[in-house]
Amino acid sequence: MRSLYYTALLTALLALVLSCGNTTSGGPGGSPTEAYKGLFAAVKSKDTERIKAAMSKKTHAFAEMVAGRQNQPIEKVFENGFTATTFSESLPEIRDERVSGEFGAVEVWNAKDKRWEDLGFVFEDGAWKLAIGEMFGGTFKSPGKSRAIKEQEAANAMSNNLVPGMPDNVNMNANTNVQVIVPKERPQTNKP
Repeated sequence: MRSLYYTALLTALLALVLSCGNTTSGGPGGSPTEAYKGLFAAVKSKDTERIKAAMSKKTHAFAEMVAGRQNQPIEKVFENGFTATTFSESLPEIRDERVSGEFGAVEVWNAKDKRWEDLGFVFEDGAWKLAIGEMFGGTFKSPGKSRAIKEQEAANAMSNNLVPGMPDNVNMNANTNVQVIVPKERPQTNKP
C-alpha cells in the first residue's frame, strides 16, 4: 500500500514539474499566436532583423534560395514576412491555435484575399518561429485540421445530404436508350 502511495505522489510531482517546465507556452514567442503578433509588429516597423528572428532556420535557407533566384536582396524577400496577412493596417483576427509536439499553427484572416490563412510554426531554439521553409520542404507536420477546413468539410457534408439518393432496387440504366451495335463478320477472301 505504501509503494502505491509513493508511486502516485511521484507521478503527481513529475506531472507538476513537467507542466511548470513547459517552454512552449508563455512569454514572447511562447505560442504560435504570440509569435505571429511579434512577426506582424516587426513587419509593420520594417525591422528586418526582428522579421528574420521570427523565422525558422529552414525558412532562412528558403529565403536565401528565393533571393538568389529572383536576384533580390534578402531584406526584400523578408519584408512582408512571407504572408499576405501582414498587408492589413492593423493586427488581423487570429483564431484556432493548434499545437502538436514541436509544430503549431494558427489561422489568420487574410483581408486581401478574404479568407483564413493557416500559418505553420515550429518550436526552435526556445521560441515559436514561422515555418515557411518546413512547409515548402515538406518537413512540416500539421498539428491538425484548421477550423476553416473543418467548416468547409461540414458545409460539403451538409450539401451532399440534400441530394436525393437512388434506391438500391432501381436500375440506374432504366431511362437510357442504348442500342448495342454488333459488328458483322467480314467475308474472308483468299487474296494475300
